[in-house]
Amino acid sequence: MPTKKHATWGGRFSAGPAETVQRFTESVSFDHRLAPYDIRGSIAHAKMLARIGVLTRAECAAIAKGLEQIGAEIAAGKFKWRTDLEDVHMNIESELTRRVPVGAKLHTARSRNDQVALDVRLYVRDQIRLVQGDLRDLQWSLLMLAAANDDVIIPGYTHLQRAQPVLLAHHLLAYVEMFDRDHSRLGDAFKRVNVCPLGSGAIAGSTLPLDRESVAKELGFDGVTQNSMDAVSDRDFIVEFLAAGALIAMHVSRLAEDIILWASAEFGFIRIADAYTTGSSLMPQKKNPDIAELARGKTGRVYGNLVALLTLLKGLPMTYNRDLQEDKERLFDTADTLRSTLAVLADMLLNTRVVRERCEAAAADPALLATDLADYLVKKGVPFRQAHHIVGALVAEAEKQGKSLNALPLESFRELSTKFGSDVQQVFDVRKALAARALTGAPSPANVQRQLKRWEKILSR
Repeated sequence: MPTKKHATWGGRFSAGPAETVQRFTESVSFDHRLAPYDIRGSIAHAKMLARIGVLTRAECAAIAKGLEQIGAEIAAGKFKWRTDLEDVHMNIESELTRRVPVGAKLHTARSRNDQVALDVRLYVRDQIRLVQGDLRDLQWSLLMLAAANDDVIIPGYTHLQRAQPVLLAHHLLAYVEMFDRDHSRLGDAFKRVNVCPLGSGAIAGSTLPLDRESVAKELGFDGVTQNSMDAVSDRDFIVEFLAAGALIAMHVSRLAEDIILWASAEFGFIRIADAYTTGSSLMPQKKNPDIAELARGKTGRVYGNLVALLTLLKGLPMTYNRDLQEDKERLFDTADTLRSTLAVLADMLLNTRVVRERCEAAAADPALLATDLADYLVKKGVPFRQAHHIVGALVAEAEKQGKSLNALPLESFRELSTKFGSDVQQVFDVRKALAARALTGAPSPANVQRQLKRWEKILSR
């Protein structure tokens, strides 16, 4: 059944919305988390209205005080939200006007279109800084694990097959690099978030002489939006945050996969503390890396939020359309998922132990130095493709004889190339092999120590 006229736009209508419509269109059940930003924006707007003479100083002070009281009640969980008032904006404005009648002037020269655009920009701005902090915490945990095990050698893998030896610290620092790109990417997105849309109205600004720049300055924005139509319909900044979040989630998923592999009995490179694993309801022996698995699984959720928003936006005509109400849950879910995932992974890594003997045993495989053996021949003038073929044949011969590559007699080497000398066994010293990888970005111990110091300096700022 129709209800009484809507308090916000009832003048045009003979009856209010049906109860089913109210339930279908309400958003306060999820957009209430924008309340602190809505109140900040409203106080800044009220101050500006006072400066241009729409409000007296006393009226502005009364409105600001009323909004602050409502904000305190919301923070304390004492505020009663009403779904019949539709959204966070009208819940706050309605209660303000009930307490402070002059609050009815607050919405002068403002639409919910530019109001919600402001609130969401303020929210995204905060979330960017919070997620950047979470990324730094995760980078720090990776750095601590790397520094505590800076001499541990493991096989590096391609195609999930043993490839070449690397320092475990070098592997972990690769993720530090990835998450640093994420940190930088969010910082770049912040520039496009940090412009103030308030004053754009519903679509075409206002005939009143609003001081948009003063509001922007008070709220910490770098400037104001330059096109009112774009300002109220733009959700690019949310898409950009979700896209950056999708890349973070992808990097998290790759890290989680390595953790899952390394914690398995087959690898056994790490032991995760009991507090960050779970068991089985049937199999008593099980110790499962559920935290890493969930982190990996939540990546699909973050991807889904990005695709959902892109799909939502793709066919919208200018300017504001009610479809945009659907942007917030996608935004909130990604922000919540990123923050909880990054935090628990950082804690888990601080409570993870490297099993040195398992790492060393895996890294002792002489086949890991097959490329070094080819380089040995290259240094003696053999073309690389020919050297590659020779070493491949040596690997096949070792497999045929059931021996490790370095256990073949010198005669077997010299049968394939007379360039092999008695010094060939020196190739199989894995620590010398690592030390020789001294190019910038390569995993020599000296390079890794420089990178550990570099990242400690960066992350300590």
